[in-house]
Amino acid sequence: MLVSEATAFRGASPATTAWSVLIAISLCHMINDVMQSMLSAIYPLLQQEFALSYWQIGMMTFAFQVTASLLQPVVGAVTDRNPMPKSLAVGMGSTFVGVLMLALAHEYWVLLIGAMLIGVGSSVFHPESSRVARIASGGRFGTAQSLFQLGGNFGQAMGPLLAAFIVVPLGRPSIAIFSAAAMLGSAILWRIGAWAEGRRKASGSRPSTALQLSRPRVVTAICVLALLTFTKNIYTASLSSYYTFFLIEKFGLTTQQAQIMLFLFLGGMAAGVILGGVIGDRIGPLKVIWFSILGILPFTLALPHVGLAATGMLTVIIGLILASAFPAIVVFAQELVPGRTGLIAGIFFGFAFGMGGIAAAVLGLVADAKGIEFVYSICSYLPLMGLLTILLPRIPRS
Repeated sequence: MLVSEATAFRGASPATTAWSVLIAISLCHMINDVMQSMLSAIYPLLQQEFALSYWQIGMMTFAFQVTASLLQPVVGAVTDRNPMPKSLAVGMGSTFVGVLMLALAHEYWVLLIGAMLIGVGSSVFHPESSRVARIASGGRFGTAQSLFQLGGNFGQAMGPLLAAFIVVPLGRPSIAIFSAAAMLGSAILWRIGAWAEGRRKASGSRPSTALQLSRPRVVTAICVLALLTFTKNIYTASLSSYYTFFLIEKFGLTTQQAQIMLFLFLGGMAAGVILGGVIGDRIGPLKVIWFSILGILPFTLALPHVGLAATGMLTVIIGLILASAFPAIVVFAQELVPGRTGLIAGIFFGFAFGMGGIAAAVLGLVADAKGIEFVYSICSYLPLMGLLTILLPRIPRS
């Protein structure tokens, strides 16, 4: 497969969408995010085997978040100045080593380093792979981002399932099975890195980094987009983390029934990611952002107050509309700051997601104090932050 992929990569012209590259990078995004989501899914297994305290589990999460989320903007800024597409394979290699350490560890500190190495792999992967997706887009920037992000969404959804059906029955050493996927991903990314390096050299010059707007307007716009992403991530985290508890408490569902309802939400998000990018290429990302962030407000306001059937329908609608925002936000930010694709990816894939995770933990404290239904009542107003979209400038479409 790698030989044919490489041939296809070399044959793509600068004006053509390199679908083989986009599919390959999306597949690797899925592999990367499977490893990320599996880490938290195996916490109960690690706690039992190593007699871990909640503080030690929290330290593992902190070690992973710092390297996977907060480090990404730094990596993106560095690689904007000195693009290193072949570092993609090195990043996946870090994930490979981290997975093996989790599988073979005999002491807690090995688990901690393993979690950090998976985080390092993610921090290297997202900025450079987002740059590759834009290079391979052939001008279909939204569609390329959608396809790239779709792989990540599938990976996040698959991680807990793989942990439940493989790692839990077979034991922690079975985590090593997934190192084979990381090895395959590293091999694919080496070919993709070679293709991207060749495309960059063929272009003959670095992309322009000249701002289309004044620096204060650009900084304001980036802050608004980051805040919108932060808001979206808080609401997404409230559903992905606490939705099953909400359904069990309010409607008396079994855990299995609640998981099926959660799957509906994740399915809606997967569809929304694709639609957001494709539609954004046709009508412009700003219109998609307006519709996505603010358009879900009637549905989120209704969610805490309807019956079970309506809850299922609203969940799908919310997931679809909410997820459509992210490809548009990333593309809009890239257009604001040409040539800083890595930094933009680091901010929106890394930092904003990490902050959303921290906010989800705060929501857990609120749920303990006030109840899970109260959490969804206050979160239903979060889309009002979409009104900040009015501060975003209009960028002429070429």
